[in-house]
Amino acid sequence: MDAEELKRRTKKFGLDVIKLVESLPPSQTGRVIGNQLLRSALSVGANYRAACRARSKADFISKVGITIEEADESQHWLDMLTEAGLVTKEESRPLAKEADELIAILTASAKTARENLNRRSQAR
Repeated sequence: MDAEELKRRTKKFGLDVIKLVESLPPSQTGRVIGNQLLRSALSVGANYRAACRARSKADFISKVGITIEEADESQHWLDMLTEAGLVTKEESRPLAKEADELIAILTASAKTARENLNRRSQAR
């Protein structure tokens, strides 16, 4: 998967989360968890874009790590919404699955970047 496709996927993830949050009941719990989910899910795309503009491999690895953390946090808030009964498993499942896939892709990308950085260091 190339960087542009991953940018599209992370953006779509954020947009899909917006739709879910907009459908939440107007309770205090819905607002609080919804806001937390919005922050983390929208950060996935923003932080990935920042990683794409990294100044070095080390900077890229660091920023991708933040992106992974935000996707993982998004999964947590999706779980909380489901377990609190604010959304059904069927409603949250596609977003949780996408967060899982994004984490796997980003983790592989960070691993490759780390290996490349280590090879460069050893070659010197």
